[in-house]
Amino acid sequence: MQFETSFPRRATRQIMVGGVPVGGGAPITVQSMTVTKTADVDGTLQQIYALAAAGCDIVRCTCNEAEAAEGLARIVPRSPIPIIADIHNNHRMALAALEAGVQGLRLNPGNIRRPEHIKAVAAECRDRGVSIRIGVNGGSLDESLYAKYGGKVTPEAMVESALMELAYFREVDFELVKISVKASNVPLMIEAYRQLADVTDHPLHLGVTEAGPPPAGLLKATAGIATLLAEGIGDTIRYSLTADPVEEVRAGRQLLEAMGLRARKNVDLIACPSCGRAEIDVIDVARRAMEAFGDREIPLQIAVMGCVVNGPGEARDADLGIAAGNKRGHLFVKGRNVAVVPEDRMVEELVAWAELIHTEGVDAALARADVAVAEREARKDRARLLEEQGDDANASEARVDLIRRNLGG
Repeated sequence: MQFETSFPRRATRQIMVGGVPVGGGAPITVQSMTVTKTADVDGTLQQIYALAAAGCDIVRCTCNEAEAAEGLARIVPRSPIPIIADIHNNHRMALAALEAGVQGLRLNPGNIRRPEHIKAVAAECRDRGVSIRIGVNGGSLDESLYAKYGGKVTPEAMVESALMELAYFREVDFELVKISVKASNVPLMIEAYRQLADVTDHPLHLGVTEAGPPPAGLLKATAGIATLLAEGIGDTIRYSLTADPVEEVRAGRQLLEAMGLRARKNVDLIACPSCGRAEIDVIDVARRAMEAFGDREIPLQIAVMGCVVNGPGEARDADLGIAAGNKRGHLFVKGRNVAVVPEDRMVEELVAWAELIHTEGVDAALARADVAVAEREARKDRARLLEEQGDDANASEARVDLIRRNLGG
């Protein structure tokens, strides 16, 4: 199910990273970075293909030595998505990466500091039509900026670093630029991007650098990235996790889909938190369902509900769902019961029906169902549960009465 997003988009100029547009109203892209040695061509390509399959739009590879540049020359023609070369402190590696055919560079202003080197790289990119990301990092600012801002990393220092680099580019008429001002401190990162958005119309690459391993890293990155996206700031994103980079891509895609900023690609699985009426281990069934769907590109919202009494009604807007009752699973499509399946086949049947709806549509799925039988069996199981557990399986009304007595109501 796809909703129109209510989040505004900051107006920016648009650049191209290979064939992928960034900024200027283009869909927000998801990026990641390989963790292989770039000289390992086959290993790096294997990782790039895994990232692309997970929904990565652009991938960054390190180019820190001659062997890495040579690897890029072999990787770029075989990559399914554009390659950005990550350059450390040697401008010659940037020039070598351009010779290798990369579609973009990432330069850290805190590392390549000689203006003539910066401008030489920018001029070469200008002539080739290759974009550059100015990648400011709170942990590697120019020493002069540390001194200017009292030895501290501040939003102002990070923005000034980006603008200094941008000024060098403009001296050689180079404008194919996107910018990031990443920090591991979330409030610092948010404020830096806000200030940057006020002074430039270049597209912005969002990220919380060195966010750490999940789940804490996911929370930190989401806090920073989602806050800015909700304000209309951001044109491309990366989750910088201490984890398999495929996890970064999945997190980025899921965030954009959840915010309505990208069309849904994979399953959006929702599940009740369980209650006194649940007849299954909802957590286990939901986990097994997510594993079963894996990376299948089935853009449906699917519900796993603990009981047949409330499940179909509470999740009536889901494309497909399943609820437990009397050792059986009750499948429902758009709130309508369509089938009854054995409890031990709930996940398999959920996947099968999802594939049916995805390929043939809701109407075709409903046409195949014996709705009358399914609804009859669901009514029977709801009635049984209500008879066994009563109307208030969670003792909610008893709690309400206690509150009223304590408050003198």
